[in-house]
Amino acid sequence: MNELLMLPILLGEFYDKLNLLKNIVVRDAQFPDAPNKIRVAIGMRRAGKTYVLYQQILKMINEGVRKTEILYINFEDDRLLPLNEQKLAKIVDAFYSLYPENHEKKCYLFFDEIQNVDNWPMVIRRLHDTKNAEIFLTGSSAKLLSKEIATSLRGRSLAIEIWPYSFDEFMRAKKVSIDRGLYDKKTQDKIRQLFNQYLSDGGFPEIISFSPDVKQKTLQEYLDVVIYRDIIERHNIKNPTLIKYMILSMIHNVGKPFAVNKFYNDLKSQGYQIGKDILYEYADHIEDAYLAFPVAVYDKSIRKIQTNPKKLYAIDPGMVRALTLDYESDLGRLFENIIFLDLKRRGMNINYYLTSERYEIDFLAQTPRGHKKFFQVAWDMQDGDTIEREERALQAGMKELKIDGEIITLDSYLREGIKL
Repeated sequence: MNELLMLPILLGEFYDKLNLLKNIVVRDAQFPDAPNKIRVAIGMRRAGKTYVLYQQILKMINEGVRKTEILYINFEDDRLLPLNEQKLAKIVDAFYSLYPENHEKKCYLFFDEIQNVDNWPMVIRRLHDTKNAEIFLTGSSAKLLSKEIATSLRGRSLAIEIWPYSFDEFMRAKKVSIDRGLYDKKTQDKIRQLFNQYLSDGGFPEIISFSPDVKQKTLQEYLDVVIYRDIIERHNIKNPTLIKYMILSMIHNVGKPFAVNKFYNDLKSQGYQIGKDILYEYADHIEDAYLAFPVAVYDKSIRKIQTNPKKLYAIDPGMVRALTLDYESDLGRLFENIIFLDLKRRGMNINYYLTSERYEIDFLAQTPRGHKKFFQVAWDMQDGDTIEREERALQAGMKELKIDGEIITLDSYLREGIKL
């Protein structure tokens, strides 16, 4: 179909969609106020990148921007196939032909899942350099990772990461408002009930209102799509069964050490024939796809960083739950995973720390400006041995590195969140 004939249909559907979004869940992640930059939202599929675009569009409309000055295109729409740089350029030309007065105005171009367009960077660069337009992009981790954006757009872009709902966003989506300042017994019981649900279900926006069986099946389907579209197809993986096994092994071990070398030896003992370098590549692909994240030990010695195993965390506690048969014994690790994700949402650089006596501190978080703080995560503080162990490690680390720290318990987290 001719782009000029197709565009009114696409824009009409977009306007209809906007009219249905009166009660959109406001996400904490927002695009930076940098009109001279191409702004990009990246993250795992189904984490809510499209709705962050909608949130930005609705904000602009509320501030007086006309709908006719906004172009939104979702490049997962099969009616646009085949997708290439010529198609992208023609769609933009059709937008200005449909509204010729926009040549004299600032316009706002929103391109969802831009990585599906072949050779998209050259068109985006040209639009950025020649049009009076603010450009917003989203992309799944398949072909639009932040390092690729930085290379393709050569300093023209700023990227934000979109994660599944935080606990605060989860409550917002549930339309629950709790005054934590009160924190009486009724408030405590209500917020704990919600948190236990969040711990089990996770924060992928789509599944919030699903039944338990549908939630689990949907999360498993999310994983399959990411594995096949964002890892196997993108990287031309020759052994899909093995990389899926590696992903499941990693997600099952959140909060635990994971060494590729040990995994390699385990595979050898099972009769697998594969090179160790390939497994390191697989681990990189899995992290790039936003499924699992390795956390290295903090040390000034590169050798110690390399020789100590990394700890693993997953994209979402619900994803872990959907792939784990017995999760009741893993609540502490799921809670630790939630703290990791909260620190990532705040842009922290994260390590774990081993004291000189080999006591472990869960997180050493560093802000973009270099401020450091220890966080020790404790699910059950009723056990005296647990309290003593966690405090002993934290005090030792604080003394060795002269860095402040705190123990995060379930009660402290629900009462006041994470204090940086």
